[in-house]
Amino acid sequence: MQCYNNLINCTQLIASHNLGPKGETTSMNEDEWMKLDNQVCFSLYACSREITKLYRPVLSELGLTYTQYVTLLSLWEQDKVTMKELGARLLLDSGTLTPLLKKLEGMNLITRIRDKADERNLVIQLTDDGRELKKRVADVPKRVYGSLDIAPEEFHAVHKQVRDLLGKIEASQQPT
Repeated sequence: MQCYNNLINCTQLIASHNLGPKGETTSMNEDEWMKLDNQVCFSLYACSREITKLYRPVLSELGLTYTQYVTLLSLWEQDKVTMKELGARLLLDSGTLTPLLKKLEGMNLITRIRDKADERNLVIQLTDDGRELKKRVADVPKRVYGSLDIAPEEFHAVHKQVRDLLGKIEASQQPT
């Protein structure tokens, strides 16, 4: 529930900041900006940690970590991708992704194969066991979010706001 409250606080902060194109605001003075409770980044960070905690017991039954789970989610959407494409999709660098993929390969869930067209690229591909696991984890989102006291419409609205914020952050980092 703390995570949900952080998300609501976050969306309220985003709305109340009235940020202009250069980050200027008229709704808060400098002292207000410096309060931890007014930091959007902290609300998102705290919520992310709390969500990961919600997943931990459910995923541990399957022998997976949260990062392994989201990696597999990505591969179930699109299999046979390069390591670079997968890293971009997950927002992970190769230093984080390499040990993660080695572990998944050791669990016989994926294979890492050199691209014949360009040997510099590693192609990540699900194994039969990796594809089969999808059926076993299909109820994970319902198990995790079903315990929260949040209306589906509210949940989808918060999700949309966070995705929109992520899109704006990504767009702001693109070279002009």
